Amino acid sequence: HMTNQVVIRMAKDLKKASAKNNAPIWAKMAEYALKPSVARRHINLNRIGQLTKDADIVIFPGKVLGTGDIHHKITLCSFSISNSAATKILEKGGKLVSFSDVIEKNPTGKGVVLLG
Repeated sequence: HMTNQVVIRMAKDLKKASAKNNAPIWAKMAEYALKPSVARRHINLNRIGQLTKDADIVIFPGKVLGTGDIHHKITLCSFSISNSAATKILEKGGKLVSFSDVIEKNPTGKGVVLLG
């Protein structure tokens, strides 16, 4: 099963990044990544909007749904995202980035908002 391979590889990278940078946030993400998909969560834009502020770098270990709106610009990294959520984030000048991007730019996880 394709997805599992991707997730397992991602979890390995996250664990490596955690050890290398002494950043527990990545180990936590790896843990989330390896949970069975039934345990995966959803969060909607409305909620993200409430929990974040302008220019935040946000990580969510699950799927982001497009319900509601976000009124500020964020950089988002999630396991998956609906088209409507992606569109709304980009329309506000936000960015969608991969885990490797976030780790590269914020190796220690400092300044990263983990929504669990």
